[in-house]
Amino acid sequence: MKEKPPLSQEDITQQTTLEPLLPKDAGAVHGEATPPGPADFSLGSLGSAPSYEAMRVNEKYSSLPAAADRGVHIINIRAIDDLGYLQSEGTLLNSLAVDPDANCKYGLYFRDGQRKVDYILVYNYKRTSSHNILARVLHVDPSLGSQSLKQDPLPGKDGSLDTVETDHHEYDKRSRREEYESNLLEAGLELEKDEDTKIHGIGFVKIHAPWNVLCREAEFLKLKMPTKKMYQINQSRGLFKKINSVFQKITEPIKPRVADSRSQTMKKLSFTFCREKQHLFDLSDKDSFFDSKTRSTIVYEILKRTTCSKASMGQGEGRKKDTALLNKRRKCGQYGITSLLANGIYTAAYPLHDGDFEGEDADPNDRKILCEEWATYGAFYKYQPIHLIRKYFGEKVGLYFAWLGVYTQMLIPASIVGIIVFLYGCLTVDDNIPSMEMCDQRNNITMCPLCDRTCSYWRLSSACATARASHFFDNPATVFFSVFMALWAAMFMEHWKRKQMRLNYKWDLTGFEEEEETVKAHPRAEYEAKVLEKSLRKDYRRREKPGRLSEETANGWRKRVKTAMVGVKLIDKEKLTWKDRLPAYLTNFVSFIFMIGLTFAIVFGVIIYRISTAAALAISSSPSGRSNVRVTVTATAVIINLVVIIILDELYGSIARWLTQIEVPKTDKNFEERLIFKAFLLKFVNAYTPIFYVAFFKGRFVGRPGDYVYIFHSFRMEECAPGGCLMELCIQLSIIMLGKQLIQNNLFEIGIPKMKKFFRYLKQQRPIDHEESAKKSQRYEVDYNLEPFAGLTPEYMEMIIQFGFVTLFVASFPLAPLFALLNNIIEIRLDAKKFVTELRRPVAVRAKDIGIWYNILRGISKLAVIINAFVISFTSDFIPRLVYRYMYSPDGSMHGFVNHTLSYFNVSDFQAGTAPNDPMELGYEVQICRYKDYREPPWSENKYEISKDFWAVLAARLAFVIVFQNLVMFMSDFVDWIIPDIPKDISQQVHKEKALLVELFMKEEQGKQQMLETLKEKDNLQGDNCNNHSPPFPRTQRDSTASRRSYHVAV
Repeated sequence: MKEKPPLSQEDITQQTTLEPLLPKDAGAVHGEATPPGPADFSLGSLGSAPSYEAMRVNEKYSSLPAAADRGVHIINIRAIDDLGYLQSEGTLLNSLAVDPDANCKYGLYFRDGQRKVDYILVYNYKRTSSHNILARVLHVDPSLGSQSLKQDPLPGKDGSLDTVETDHHEYDKRSRREEYESNLLEAGLELEKDEDTKIHGIGFVKIHAPWNVLCREAEFLKLKMPTKKMYQINQSRGLFKKINSVFQKITEPIKPRVADSRSQTMKKLSFTFCREKQHLFDLSDKDSFFDSKTRSTIVYEILKRTTCSKASMGQGEGRKKDTALLNKRRKCGQYGITSLLANGIYTAAYPLHDGDFEGEDADPNDRKILCEEWATYGAFYKYQPIHLIRKYFGEKVGLYFAWLGVYTQMLIPASIVGIIVFLYGCLTVDDNIPSMEMCDQRNNITMCPLCDRTCSYWRLSSACATARASHFFDNPATVFFSVFMALWAAMFMEHWKRKQMRLNYKWDLTGFEEEEETVKAHPRAEYEAKVLEKSLRKDYRRREKPGRLSEETANGWRKRVKTAMVGVKLIDKEKLTWKDRLPAYLTNFVSFIFMIGLTFAIVFGVIIYRISTAAALAISSSPSGRSNVRVTVTATAVIINLVVIIILDELYGSIARWLTQIEVPKTDKNFEERLIFKAFLLKFVNAYTPIFYVAFFKGRFVGRPGDYVYIFHSFRMEECAPGGCLMELCIQLSIIMLGKQLIQNNLFEIGIPKMKKFFRYLKQQRPIDHEESAKKSQRYEVDYNLEPFAGLTPEYMEMIIQFGFVTLFVASFPLAPLFALLNNIIEIRLDAKKFVTELRRPVAVRAKDIGIWYNILRGISKLAVIINAFVISFTSDFIPRLVYRYMYSPDGSMHGFVNHTLSYFNVSDFQAGTAPNDPMELGYEVQICRYKDYREPPWSENKYEISKDFWAVLAARLAFVIVFQNLVMFMSDFVDWIIPDIPKDISQQVHKEKALLVELFMKEEQGKQQMLETLKEKDNLQGDNCNNHSPPFPRTQRDSTASRRSYHVAV
């Protein structure tokens, strides 16, 4: 080893040993010509030049420019102060005069203040001494190169510093991090570590992508970037132009104050980025050419494909470890960041927010603008800044909020029509003849008991309030509203498709299919791990065969090499078949049957509760309790259903994710689609089963007096109210819908993230000194304390379930669109506030549509037509009224309708032990009681048999279902057919862009051809004078040929 040069008095003679942060083969690839400054010792600068060989481990570590050449020892300043060293001029202590964090904008840049932080990796580490007084000293010996970083004992200590973790698990994680970060350096990224943070035991790796890496990856990902060429967007003319101008002036107050809120007349021509054609793009400002969203996406793609495949052998590695640990190392050792996160090598990975969103001293940034113009309840009446949302969060999040905005806007006309239908029912309730007959005290209609023994006879007029209230929702306008909502759903789907195409054009997502197919083919880390495990198992079985034992022994070294590279060699050959997934499929099937059965069992339990509670209240000593039996039972049962639905929703979401994970889908897209399908199916059954029971099963199988249907031979099936089950269906639907929106969608979204953040804050609390408490937190520390982004599936799911409430049973609750509109106005701002202030910034994902959610919406729209047809036909009294008016009414009016729907029963025909205990409760002896059904009277030859009126009504009901379903389906399909999916102006603009691209490249080719001809002429004029020189013609010709080839590919 080369002898160290003598140290001056200002140097420190003690040095400490520090383990290398990089493997010896780690090299730095730089893409920017910005050299590290005096305070910059990032991982990316390691090994680039002898004067930059020191690596920065901590924010407080810095170096002088010639530190590596002079062998200067750089000591933690606070440790020097604690140990009593004197401060002298000319040393690093002068750097205390300037806050080092201000130069890097508190974590948004590297320590040099020039390289922007594009991504953050977080890991846990164990400290072996007190952080506040531990001195970490970097020594760089130029004779040993960049890998000679040592840490020797500090003066005044016991002479040793235990820096090696005894736990081999921690050592394994650390070595894998070092190897992975070395591979990131080889991929061209630049890294910088920081372990001196306010969060105890947490280290951060800051990642920066230089310009050449950004260009390379943008070309690989086929990113469309704006060129220098600009063209004018076609504007409307004549009357449409005036209407558009007036509309723009009217909507000016409700537009957000952002740059892209107003319609633009000029647009930059976009083209897939290519390094050979950089002259076509506007590269005047390279720092802003790739925005922060694009930079983080590029870095994330590199993180996903960068592997950690070497078997790390360190201290204690030669010892025999348990099989589980070895298998875990093999699995996590072949894949990118997703596997490393899953195995705890890193604890988090996320891009940074642009800066602070509150405070007067906060620098202007997109996050602050979004917070002021979007993520505030005061902006509820404004349009959303969709283009800024897309710019900050990416296309996938932007499409979600665009879809939510379109859905909320379309709810406005539906709410207005629903209010009109409801008001029509309120205004015509006094003219409703059936409810007037039920409320008439002169019609002394005695009804049969609602339960055995404990219930007595009752008068029909006591149900007057229920009958009048049911008319609010059960009137002729309800049928019109059902047809309207079916057409509304078709219009909404078509409007969204057209809006989606406009966004694709503005966001340069046209022609996105090819790249999307490439993304689909990329396998998930879990899938590759499963395939690798299958390959290893097959390889092990092959080796166990006796015939191959000698061959394997003879070629042992080749087999070891093959085993080391098995993750690369065998994954392409092997794949998971249906046989490999058969246990998972069986588990899915059994689990689905069990969970659906559990939902049905809970609904059945609620039915038992309703029946038993009604019987118990009927014998209550309180007159008010006996008179409000139906209201009490219905309200309490619905609240129980609501609580169970909310609990099972959370449970089913976790189970659906687990069932999807054990299936091991190949790609992220397959995983997401399977998860969405399972979660939607379970939550759909959970949310709508109680409503389906009330709509189609309650009161259908009760039997008749004297021959009732019993559950467990003791509980009689419950009946509908005299006015029908539609009113109860309305109560059930409204409470469940409003309860889910208020509790699950709003309170949970607000409360749970805040609780998690609070508990995370308490967990990280530790004693800190005054200097550390005064230090401002870095951007990556603040973002680490935010809630991780869990995807858009929960956001879409709650809106899809709400869409079902709005469309499926809208015939029973015309006010459902209004309540959905009010909820969504709050939901948009709530989600916005959550994305901007409560969540870590998600990785931007490109998408041109909302995926499988569109198919689910379309399926719900078709199902809504069928369900509403059955609700109108079988749940309401609309069809029986029509049949009575046109077949049985003597004068064509509704007079006598109530009496026509009630059958007669002789009380002497009660079964033994089922007659009322107090038959004289009404004050007179009852001989004949009435019940709602179409049956023959007791004096008929076929007494209590189903009458012909029942069959006439049933035929009319089935005919109405068929006619309504086919008519509305035809109208919906006609709307779908007549409205084009792609707006005409967008189609013209897309064709115009293609023509402009062809024109642009034709001009470029013509310019090259002219240059070629000019060079030929010069060559001919020079004649023999150029014989000794290399003519430029061949190279130019090659360039022209290559240019033509790239031109054909581009077109």
